[in-house]
Amino acid sequence: MTDPSALYERVQSEVGTVLIGKDELVEALTVSLLTRGHILLEGVPGVAKTTLANLFARATGLEYNRIQMTPDILPADITGTYIYREQEGSFELQRGPVFANLIVADEINRATPKTQSALLEAMQERHVTIEGNTLELPDPFMVIATQNPIEMEGTFELPEAQRDRFQVKLSVDLPDREEEGELLERFDADPTLGPDGVERVVTIEELQEAREVVQSVHVADAVREYILDIVAATRSNPDIDHGASPRASIAFLNTAKARAAIHGREYVIPDDVKTMAAPILSHRLVLSTDAELGNVSRSQVVEDVLSTVETPSSKAVAEAAPYRE
Repeated sequence: MTDPSALYERVQSEVGTVLIGKDELVEALTVSLLTRGHILLEGVPGVAKTTLANLFARATGLEYNRIQMTPDILPADITGTYIYREQEGSFELQRGPVFANLIVADEINRATPKTQSALLEAMQERHVTIEGNTLELPDPFMVIATQNPIEMEGTFELPEAQRDRFQVKLSVDLPDREEEGELLERFDADPTLGPDGVERVVTIEELQEAREVVQSVHVADAVREYILDIVAATRSNPDIDHGASPRASIAFLNTAKARAAIHGREYVIPDDVKTMAAPILSHRLVLSTDAELGNVSRSQVVEDVLSTVETPSSKAVAEAAPYRE
């Protein structure tokens, strides 16, 4: 059985041959891959959002397709359509780019709401319907969408239903001076450095085995209650008009189990839940008008929510985990 921690270390090491300082993002990508989640990446242009997704796909051996989202792209451009072949006198299915293991929807907020919604069925149901025919998507299947937080002209904000489909939202920040200096040295030594040089270090069989290990990770009753308390707190916080949904609770459970597994533990601790709070909640919360006018950030609200919920003892949680030979 493949150890998720060993799988993560291999992926992290391979991606790190190109990118610098992205270990936390690679960890989150691995967590979502092991739990069948989707990711929303947000960052200014030039911080390697698309490159990160490409590197991750190559290191994990996933078939990768990138879709450049624009206002004129149509749903059929994503899912596919039937094309009439005059010589044969029949219609032939032309599959769209969504039929791959890892889809990068680049600048997703530039597509119209109708086109954005074309991804809804694929992300939630893992199949698409083309002219009445339902077609299964490959397994594994993962969507990584990117968006630019500073350029709003000509964009369409993702509706709540679409945002809720993303398991986590990650911010890709600018590197610090030391990291950027090391990046310059790497590209000075090898100007062609990029995804083409990354090797596959994970097989589909290993991925499936690692997923089974994640599913077997123990979650103590106290941790389950902690998750429920956090989600409930988002629904009663005065700065929040609409709190987290039950889908967020499930995301907490799954990602905490995966994080525990890739850190070599057979049980979830409260820190696993707490670490995933901002990525899981930040894009789901709808702030109140007063909070918006007061420039209260979602990250501040998440911190406030966590501060109001009592954290269970890690020692007690560990003692409650079943002993395994």
